[in-house]
Amino acid sequence: MTLNKSLRMMSLFLFLVFSFSLVANAQSYEQNRQRDERGRGRWSYLGQSHVDGQRDHDNIRVNSNQRFRSILLEVRGGAIEFQRVVVHFENGDDTNVEIRDSIQANGRTRAIDLPGDQRRIRSVEIWYGKGNWARRSRPTLRLYGQR
Repeated sequence: MTLNKSLRMMSLFLFLVFSFSLVANAQSYEQNRQRDERGRGRWSYLGQSHVDGQRDHDNIRVNSNQRFRSILLEVRGGAIEFQRVVVHFENGDDTNVEIRDSIQANGRTRAIDLPGDQRRIRSVEIWYGKGNWARRSRPTLRLYGQR
């Protein structure tokens, strides 16, 4: 075997080893990321509200005995401009949540941490700007909690 042919074979071998190690590393990274997300707690669906355009206020009642450390609001079907959000806890405490943005259709808020330790949520009240939504594009607001 000539030196040139040996170098090509060695280069091909190293290229294949490098390629396989990249694929294995990417799979390992994805598995670790998924495991970390599960360790932080999954998002549980807590309820929803159908925005009708007539009222500017809704209340999502939470029927769960679980304790949550953060919430997330997801908007489907049309944009919603949030004015005020209040989380009511089972022990009678309330907390105001600041959402100053308009959340676009199929968008969501950031994860909103709740004060104190994990808390049982009784309900979440939402005030929003009245919109001129067409009948088919009226938004649905979904509430999720993370344990």
